[in-house]
Amino acid sequence: MSRYWSDLARGLTPYVPGEQPRHTQLVKLNTNESPYPPSPRVMAAIRNVDGDALRLYPDPESDALAEVIARANGLQRNQVFLGNGSDEVLAHVFQALLKHEQPIFYPDISYSFYPVWCGLYGVEARPVPLGPDFRVRVEDYQQPNGGVIIPNPNAPTGIALSLNEVRAILQGNADSVVVIDEAYIDFGGQSACALIDQYDNLLVVQTLSKSRAMAGMRVGVAMGQSELIEGLSRVKNSFNSYPLDVVAQHAAVAAYEDEDYFRQCRDKVVASRERVSAALTERGFVVLPSSANFLFATHPAVRAQSLFSGLREQGVIVRFFDKPRISDYLRISIGTDAQCDRLLEVLDQLLANTA
Repeated sequence: MSRYWSDLARGLTPYVPGEQPRHTQLVKLNTNESPYPPSPRVMAAIRNVDGDALRLYPDPESDALAEVIARANGLQRNQVFLGNGSDEVLAHVFQALLKHEQPIFYPDISYSFYPVWCGLYGVEARPVPLGPDFRVRVEDYQQPNGGVIIPNPNAPTGIALSLNEVRAILQGNADSVVVIDEAYIDFGGQSACALIDQYDNLLVVQTLSKSRAMAGMRVGVAMGQSELIEGLSRVKNSFNSYPLDVVAQHAAVAAYEDEDYFRQCRDKVVASRERVSAALTERGFVVLPSSANFLFATHPAVRAQSLFSGLREQGVIVRFFDKPRISDYLRISIGTDAQCDRLLEVLDQLLANTA
């Protein structure tokens, strides 16, 4: 450790992102990125950004993009907040809305950045165990807390809450903020955006990284009633007034405007997910019901770590979590049909060798 580090830096356990291998020939199914490129309109918007626009600071509030997102979700402009990816948005959420005297609640098997933010910002947390079926149990969130944050669909399980279940959590936590992290909502389930006007304690966070194929552009959004958005803006403007660059703002507007392309790509991913889920089940895997763009699967006869290593040796990268309760599961991102076929081909080889 450097002698120049602060006590805070020494005490942190940073988030470890999924591997981004440099070898281009690998079948990369480990970070839940889109297997398809962004809309052609996105690429055109990027090409059309001129040098004079880059000479100036971007719109600090990303108003044009915020208006587009508000219209798409039946909201007002003052109900939308934008940031440099949903991770930055969530970081602001932890500071602005979840830092209170009582601990916050989140599922014990969930997005592993949540405990990192708790450590960084001094937020006390009480992870809430998922049920034996890896589902969020609504009744477990009906007790005093400093806030609730739940991915829906959950990650890495892929299991979604119904809108009625989200509503029950909101009603049981009227005195604290409930954050629904909807990074994967476009692949299944119902967005809680429909409940924003009914509940002043609801914040919905989404990203353009997954279903709109813009992980490399870093655009995240939070939606809620105006008082919550104002709290986020106060933190943002005390940290970085210009989170989204000019190119990102133009590209994101174009992504939302090409709804047909978005639906086509999403539907292809969903169809591939169902095909791969059925194929894994035929091969003896137990696959959790997924509403995301990935599958969470275990094989009763072969350890997940062994399969992970065997796949990697054959150039197929998936995600393995060496953590309690899920150390025998693999999280498999849905790729193109060719990538999915290669995954199944290598799995067949590995399973044959262990028979």
